[in-house]
Amino acid sequence: MVREMKHTEIGEIPVEWKLQTFEETFSVLSNNTLPRADLNDHGGTVRNVHYGDILTRFGEVLDCEKDEVPYLNAPSLLAASAQGLQDGDVILADTAEDDTVGKATEIYGLGKGKMVAGLHTIPCRVKKGAFAPKWLGYYMNSPIYHTQVLPYVTGIKVSSIAKRAISETLIAVPPLEEQRAIVSAISEVDRLLAELKKVVSKLWSFKRGCLYLMFPQEGSDIPQVREPGYHEPWEQRKLGELGTLKNGMNFSKDAMGHGYAFVNLQNIFGNNVVDVQNLGLAEASEKQLIEYSLLKGDVLFVRSSVKLEGIGEAALVPENLKDTTYSGFIIRFRDGYGLNDNFKRYVFGTKKVRGQIMAQATNSANKNISQTVLENLTFDIPSCEEQKKIGEYFKHLDHLITLHQQKFDKYTQIKKAMMSELITGKIKLA
Repeated sequence: MVREMKHTEIGEIPVEWKLQTFEETFSVLSNNTLPRADLNDHGGTVRNVHYGDILTRFGEVLDCEKDEVPYLNAPSLLAASAQGLQDGDVILADTAEDDTVGKATEIYGLGKGKMVAGLHTIPCRVKKGAFAPKWLGYYMNSPIYHTQVLPYVTGIKVSSIAKRAISETLIAVPPLEEQRAIVSAISEVDRLLAELKKVVSKLWSFKRGCLYLMFPQEGSDIPQVREPGYHEPWEQRKLGELGTLKNGMNFSKDAMGHGYAFVNLQNIFGNNVVDVQNLGLAEASEKQLIEYSLLKGDVLFVRSSVKLEGIGEAALVPENLKDTTYSGFIIRFRDGYGLNDNFKRYVFGTKKVRGQIMAQATNSANKNISQTVLENLTFDIPSCEEQKKIGEYFKHLDHLITLHQQKFDKYTQIKKAMMSELITGKIKLA
């Protein structure tokens, strides 16, 4: 439906929509400055909304009946000036490490429950304007509002905003019925996203359980659960007995950004297969292209990282990568034994293998493991046929996870498009 629009400070909006400032719209409530150490996830009488949870855990709407909100260890920790929250209140995170500062969440479904706003938050209560439940949560997280906040962000390493600075930012007030229609449409997509997120989470939990049960644990040479028809013990071997390992090449700054493709840490982190779509570029000689080549079935281990938990992460090279090298933060294992490729994707992420790596990683400024550590890494190997069965099983699980994650990503994009079209009034719902 084509609408009559008017030009405003925040762009084109429908003529029937009103604008009012943040200061006109809200009264700012008092918050507390209690650290995370004074909170728990087990229980209590007063829940506390921490800025870190607004940034990472809560969406545009904090549904108090579904979302897990930490409790205060002791209500006596609160100052006498602390004000309780109620449905319809909006809380902004006034500090972040990036431009997510200013992210907001609207309180919904609290009822008679007790909740307060915590460290680095700006809790607000409506004093002017009629707003449908959830409208402010969606509007204040949309680009049309967040772009108004960004000019007032201060700080270099840590970004922050002040309530006085954003007092003149503008709040859109559509007719109440239109607010309800917009909220209903976006909430339906949120419901689908929540269901898909649960499915993905359950599949990941199931996969972790299967990895534990279907690979031998410390002190055993057989797994707890096996493919039907397989009974013989697995053979324990050292990685260095099964192939060769080689550290990657170090690139100078001048060599970066042009030349040949190379694999870096970001192509490995979070994957059990090397991400070959987003490779970097660096100069390499013909000799280096041969010496540091990457062939299908190679396994790349993270040798050095600022994060200890990332050390030793492994990913399979899925295809021959022509004229492609790998960085000095990586160690290449080239299989000479004939391990099944899909089996290799998963065995190096098991608890038994990861435990050996973490126990021997050096804990300096950059966490490291040596080629020698990997050469002496012991793990258990079943027959070729059982390797194949196990590898195919986990590959199928990963495929299911990917399919549901893709659905989640698709609906996330749909929601973004809806936010752009509906929150700005470009489209009116019939």
